[in-house]
Amino acid sequence: MKSDIGMLKAIVGESDVSDELADLYVYSSDASVHQALPSVVVRPKTIEEVQQVMRYANGNRVPVIARGAGSGMSGHAVPIDGGIVLDMKRMNRILEIKPEDILCKVEVGVVNDELNRVLKPYGFFFPPTPSSGNICTIGGMIGTNASGNRAVKYGATRDSVLGLKVVLANGDLVKLGSNTRTDASGYQLARLMVGSEGTLGIVVEATLLLSPLPKYRAMGIANFDKLEDAGRAISDIISTGITPSMLELMDSVAITAVNRALNLGLPDVAAIVIFECDGMVKESVGHDIANIRKTCERHNGSGITVSDDPKEMARIYEGRKKLFPSLSRYGEGLVSTPLADDMAVPMSKIADCVQEIHKVAKRNNVIMSAYGHCGSGLIHTKIMMDPTKESQWEDAKRAVTEIYEYVYKIGGTTSGEHGIALSKAPSWKVEKKDSLEMMRAIKRALDPHNILNPHKLMDAPDDWTKATALRYNVRRG
Repeated sequence: MKSDIGMLKAIVGESDVSDELADLYVYSSDASVHQALPSVVVRPKTIEEVQQVMRYANGNRVPVIARGAGSGMSGHAVPIDGGIVLDMKRMNRILEIKPEDILCKVEVGVVNDELNRVLKPYGFFFPPTPSSGNICTIGGMIGTNASGNRAVKYGATRDSVLGLKVVLANGDLVKLGSNTRTDASGYQLARLMVGSEGTLGIVVEATLLLSPLPKYRAMGIANFDKLEDAGRAISDIISTGITPSMLELMDSVAITAVNRALNLGLPDVAAIVIFECDGMVKESVGHDIANIRKTCERHNGSGITVSDDPKEMARIYEGRKKLFPSLSRYGEGLVSTPLADDMAVPMSKIADCVQEIHKVAKRNNVIMSAYGHCGSGLIHTKIMMDPTKESQWEDAKRAVTEIYEYVYKIGGTTSGEHGIALSKAPSWKVEKKDSLEMMRAIKRALDPHNILNPHKLMDAPDDWTKATALRYNVRRG
C-alpha cells in the first residue's frame, strides 16, 4: 500500500492518513486478546470521503475495517489481513433532534454518553447503556447490537434503530429503514446491518428512536449466601410480570475484585443483586421496588437496602459499572480476558448456568466470574488467568468450549451484546450451523470481493488462539 498512500491522502487530507509504525500499533488491537497490524489508518470526516475510500479499496481489493472507540471485546476492529483501518470518530456530529417525532439523527462517531448529555435538556435519552458508554460510539454499538444494563426494559441497540445510511463495499450510499416507528414492507435491511460487525457495509449515519427520561428512579441491592438463590430470585422477578429498568448480578469473584480495586466494602457473600425501577409515577416505581424486595426476601435475600437518592444510587452502581477493569485485580499475576463473555440463556436457567460456569472454571484450572444483565438473561463471564503461560491459553480454550456446549444444551445463545468477531466464532459457528451458508450468501451479494472486515463471524478461523497474534508475551512450553 505504500504507493497508494498518496491517493488516500488526496481523499481525506494528509494529516488524516498514517502508516507510521506507532499509529499502526495503536490501531492493531481493541479490548480483545487479539492483535494484528493494519497497513494504514484513515480518518474520514464526511460520507463522501468514506465513499471515495471504499471505491479505492474495492477497486484494489484492499480490506477495510471500520473502527469506533476500539472497545469491542472479541476482535471486531483487529485487521486480521492488514489493509485500511477506517477510524470513524471524526464523524461525530449530532445532526438533528426531533422531540416531536421521538428521534434523532447522528453520525456514527458520536459517543453514547455525549449523545445522552445533549438529549437530556429535551427530556429524552437513547436507551442502550453499555458500561463503556463514556467512550463507545454509536457506530460500534450498531455493529455489535450493544445493549447494557437497561436492556431488560428498553431493549438493545437494534430496538432503537429506525434507519441507517450505509456505504456499501463498492462506494454506493444507501438509505435503509425509515423515520417511523413502524416499517412493515420488504426486507428489514436496517435491522440486518445492526449486529453485522462491519462485514456488510460502513454505517455512516443513524436515525435513532428515543425514550422519555423517567421522572423517578429507585435502586436497591440484595445479598445472597447462595448463588443459586440469587439466580432464582432474578428468574422469579421477571416471571411475575415486573419490568425493572435494571436487574444485575455480581458473584463472589466479582465482589472480591471490585472491593480490592475500588475499596467499596461490598459484603462478603456469594452474590448480590442490584435492581432498579423507573417511571413517570413515583407510586408505581415504589410499588415495583417493594415487590422486587419481597421476591428477593422469598429467595433468602438479606441486608436489602433501597434508595432514590441519585448520589447513593450512583455509589451502589459504581462497582458494577467498573467491574470489568476491576477483575484484573482479583489475584496477583492474573489478567481478566473476555473470551466466553456474554452468553444469553432462558430466564429459568440463570441459576443453573451461573453455577455451571464456576464448575467449568474449576475443571480447567482458571478462575471465572459470573455477572451481568441477568434481567434480560445475559450472563457475562471473564476468565482470570496468567496470560504469559501457554498452558493457561489451552485451559481457557477448553473452558470456553465447555461453557458454550452447556449454554446451547439449555437453549441459550453465544452472544447477548458483545458480538462474535474472532474470539467466539468457533463456538458460534456450531450454534449457527444451519444458517452459515445463508449468511455467506448475503455477504457475497453485498461484498463480492470480501474486503469488509474479512475473516470475522462465519468466516473467522476455527482456532481463536491462532487467528492473530495475542496481545501478551506468551512463554511457550
